[in-house]
Amino acid sequence: MSSTNRTLWRWVPLAPATVLLLLFLAGPIGYCVWIAFTNTQLTGSSASDFVGLDNFRRAFADDGFRNAVWLTVVFTFVSAIVGQNTLGLALAGLLRAASRPVRTLTGALVITAWVLPEIVAAFLLYAFFRREGTLNAILDWLQLPGQNWMFTVPILAVSFANIWRGTAFSMLIYSAALAEIPKEITEAAEVDGAGGVRRLWHVTLPMIRRSIGTNLMLNTLSTLSVFGLIWAMTRGGPGNRSQTLPVFMYEQAFTNSLIGYGTAVALLLLLVGALFSVVYLRLMKVEV
Repeated sequence: MSSTNRTLWRWVPLAPATVLLLLFLAGPIGYCVWIAFTNTQLTGSSASDFVGLDNFRRAFADDGFRNAVWLTVVFTFVSAIVGQNTLGLALAGLLRAASRPVRTLTGALVITAWVLPEIVAAFLLYAFFRREGTLNAILDWLQLPGQNWMFTVPILAVSFANIWRGTAFSMLIYSAALAEIPKEITEAAEVDGAGGVRRLWHVTLPMIRRSIGTNLMLNTLSTLSVFGLIWAMTRGGPGNRSQTLPVFMYEQAFTNSLIGYGTAVALLLLLVGALFSVVYLRLMKVEV
C-alpha cells in the first residue's frame, strides 16, 4: 500500500468528527459572518440585503458602542487582569503556607463560588449590593454610610461579582504552578538574604511566568464574553453604565431586532479576544 493510501486510511476514522465540526461549528460561524454584512432584522422587512461594511461603520460611529467598548475594557481589567489574577495568586501563596484544615476550608469556600451556576451567583451578589442588601447592613452595623451600589458604581459591582465567582480558577492554576517550584531555589534565595518581596519578584514570578500568561489569557477571554452575570444584576444599567459589549450586542440583536448589526458587534468582540490571545501567546514565547 502506497504512502498516499495509508494517509487516506488514517483520515477515515476522523471523517465523521470532521463532518460534524464543519456542519455544526464552521457552518454557523460562516453564516454569522455573512449575517454581519447584511441588514437582517428580526421584525419588519423580511428582506436581507448585503450592505458591506455599513454595520461596522455604524458601530464605530455609535456612542453606545464606544461606551460599551470602554466599559468592557474596565470590566476586563478590574475583574480579570487585576482582580482574579492577583487574588488567585495571593490565595495560592497563602494556602501553600497554611495548615491543612485552613487549606481545605478556604479552598472549599472559594471553589464553591466557582461551581455555582452563573445566574445563582448573580442573584447572590445582587442581594449583597442592593440598597437593602448585606453590604449596607454591614456598613450600618459599623455605623458607616451606605449607598445604592447598583446605581452609583454598577460596573464596579459587576466587576466584584466576577472576581468573587472566577478567582477559584486562578487559585487552582497558581497552586499547581507554585507546587512545581523546587524548594532548593527558594531556600537558596532566602539564605542569600532575599526577603519575601524580593523572592516573589525575582524567583517566584519568573518561574511561573508561563502559568501567569496562560491564566491571564483564559481569564481575559472568559471575562470578555460574560453576559448572564451582568444581565441578571443590572441589565446593563442604570442607563448604559454597565453595558459591556456582550450586553450591547444582545440588546441590538434581540431587543432592537437588528440581527445584522448585533452580529457585526459580535465579530468585533471576537476580534478583540483574538488580539488579546495573540499578545499573550507572544509574551509566553519570550524565554526567561
